[in-house]
Amino acid sequence: MADNQNFDQSMLTKLQTLLEIEEIKNLRLRYAQYLDGNRIDEMHEVFTKDATVKVTVGQMNGLDEIKMGLKQAYKDFDRDGRGFYPFMHATVNHNVRLLGPNEARGTCYLIDFETASKVDPNPLLLLGLYSDIYRRQDGKWRISSSVLDVTWPNQ
Repeated sequence: MADNQNFDQSMLTKLQTLLEIEEIKNLRLRYAQYLDGNRIDEMHEVFTKDATVKVTVGQMNGLDEIKMGLKQAYKDFDRDGRGFYPFMHATVNHNVRLLGPNEARGTCYLIDFETASKVDPNPLLLLGLYSDIYRRQDGKWRISSSVLDVTWPNQ
């Protein structure tokens, strides 16, 4: 009987770990969907209030600055005036490591496609690597720090 209890507890622990990692991975997916869909005001579901984000448009500190910076980038990059973001952010090869009950680190690749009205033989805008720190606050995982390292093209 004790062996079954140990097995059950071990299985529950593994399942809980998988659920935590999946919740964290979904933050990156939600970020891409909210950004590409001009749903910037929903970024509170992705970032902590004190998050820092460093991407191609610069560093942003705190949720309000992140929202403001992403809204401005949205305007700046809609150069054809189509009313939507001319990029599609695909995040792949996500690797998450839990460091404790309320902290994790992870990386994932960014494949950023340009979808502007101008046809170009190469739809890639850039390739990069996100390095993130995640924190659980109020029972929910959020990104507390994110740095995008652009690996292509060389800038």
